[in-house]
Amino acid sequence: MKIVVLKFGGTSVGDLNRIKKVSKIIISYIKKKYKVIVVSSAMSGVTNDLIIKSKKITQNFDKAEYDVLVSSGEQISCALISGYLKSLGYNSKSYMGWQVPIITDLNYSDSKIIKIKTNQIMKHLKIGGIAVVAGFQGVNIENRVTTLGRGASDYSAILLSKYFKAKKCVIYTDVEGVMTTDPKLISQATKIKEISYEEMLEMSSLGSKVMQTNSVQDARLNRIDVHVRSSFTNRSGTLITKKNNIKNNKIIRGISFTKNDAKITLVGVKDRPGIAASIFEPLSKNNINVDMVVQNISANGSETDITFTVKNEDLKKSVKTLKKNNLFKYKKILVDDKVSKVSIIGVGMITTPGVTYRMFKSLSKKKINILVISTSEIKISVLIKRSNVKKAVAALHKEFNLSKV
Repeated sequence: MKIVVLKFGGTSVGDLNRIKKVSKIIISYIKKKYKVIVVSSAMSGVTNDLIIKSKKITQNFDKAEYDVLVSSGEQISCALISGYLKSLGYNSKSYMGWQVPIITDLNYSDSKIIKIKTNQIMKHLKIGGIAVVAGFQGVNIENRVTTLGRGASDYSAILLSKYFKAKKCVIYTDVEGVMTTDPKLISQATKIKEISYEEMLEMSSLGSKVMQTNSVQDARLNRIDVHVRSSFTNRSGTLITKKNNIKNNKIIRGISFTKNDAKITLVGVKDRPGIAASIFEPLSKNNINVDMVVQNISANGSETDITFTVKNEDLKKSVKTLKKNNLFKYKKILVDDKVSKVSIIGVGMITTPGVTYRMFKSLSKKKINILVISTSEIKISVLIKRSNVKKAVAALHKEFNLSKV
């Protein structure tokens, strides 16, 4: 059975005209002899409106009831898609997460899928039916509705592709694919035709909002090729696949950047074995994610300066946690909430010497000072002043010829 999973994001089903448009896309796959499973997000703005309602009625809204509430948006969009397809003569049926069922763990608002039962939908597909499944939701072993985290309809689509052994998983969104960088910042940004799971993971974790990081990781672990396309145009999108499938192995695939980082420096920390653990353990227990870390040892070896980054929203909590910590001594804390991280990403840099030099040289030419550096096999990240982000990204985009397809 040739199954395709088609996922439509909130903007793709944003109004009734858009729902008619995506229905035509669905029908085009039926005409190509695919058995179609559709995964729909809520219509754009609906989930946010439900969240606002929960906060207005009480600041202590029950977690289980919250998931019931915010999962209702997908029910509306699925019913509208399926209802319209039925009016056109197609055997369509909508399924909520609990009807499939998509079985999850017990964590409300951020559940993980344990298993998807395929019997009901398989029977429907075999008789030529279209299954329209609510993304973002499931049901736990206590028979309660759960949600999978914001933006997790991609996760639903990828796991449905896994369990139904789909030939294709296509993510329809409001962009034409994965771009070399944000086109709103750099007009010369171009669409990437093919990108590896590893590169896409780095780009999504470093600021690219095309796909949720966890969804990319699940695609990678299950070796599911994902096509990212626009529901607004008929142009080909981006294929996310394994490295061996990519013909054009560019040195650098793309550039990501953040706008919500803050830098913390602990000056004059008394150095001893285990000091880093003493600093970072309380931050971890307070759910503060620490990113770039640099440690400088003094000439006498008795003191160290430790610099690291956190998200802006975690800055106050981080400083408060550090000041409460009695497990280490330091002279002062310095903070800077006007920094950003710029990263170049590409599997090609593993076998290409001189990439680091080219990056630093191009930034130096623009008189951009680097505050912190971190690297991996396929990524180099630098922390710079936020005011220099556009200038830095433009320089790097030009240096690595990313405007050429």
